[in-house]
Amino acid sequence: MPTRMLQTLTHGIMKMTREEIESTGDLHFSNTIETPLRADAFDTSDDDKIKNIQHHFAEIMKELGLDVTDDSLSGTPYRVAKMYVKELFYGLNPKNRPKTSIFENKYQYKKILVEQNITINSSCEHHFLPIVGTAHVGYIPKGRVIGLSKINRLVDYYAHRPQVQERLCLQILKDLQQTLETEDVIVVIQAKHLCVSSRGIKDKSSFTTTIEYRGKFMEPATRKEFFSIVNKPFDVS
Repeated sequence: MPTRMLQTLTHGIMKMTREEIESTGDLHFSNTIETPLRADAFDTSDDDKIKNIQHHFAEIMKELGLDVTDDSLSGTPYRVAKMYVKELFYGLNPKNRPKTSIFENKYQYKKILVEQNITINSSCEHHFLPIVGTAHVGYIPKGRVIGLSKINRLVDYYAHRPQVQERLCLQILKDLQQTLETEDVIVVIQAKHLCVSSRGIKDKSSFTTTIEYRGKFMEPATRKEFFSIVNKPFDVS
């Protein structure tokens, strides 16, 4: 990693002392719905990022006392680096945002459209541990409608970056509002956080629900209609 980038990164980490980090725990300090990214986040190619992460992850493994020359471990730094850049965190790069197929609402459909039980596979930005759950997304079309699978792809894109669940909810909502040119959008996410179940309190049964909505979904009757849809059992038979 270039010296300038390493110095900047080190400076960023040292803004909080170890004691401050321990005392604040998992509190969420971000004051924007945008993912906090460095100005030079995409100046480095994916291949170079993988190479840099591979080197540093090998050093982490060594600090843990692992023998990185062992047949079973020798490829782990590369696999982890590639996984971070190409898979788990592909959603950091705006170039990877899925193309959204938008169509004119020729049917004049004006009721709630719901895409539910969308798989969420994300990562907690505080511990880089998995967030796993489902999303339910609804909107009321005006002049535009979106291809159904594109909602799933959009959710997947925003999930595949270091996240907090509240921000994920808002990012999906904001994007759909802009894409569909309507305020009438609602997003619900229910997920288990492995940073809660595998460390700290180690609570295996709890899960987190976040809800964001705008436009007509501010009306209690409209929200009630949406929740009656997502809570109704689906029988494919």
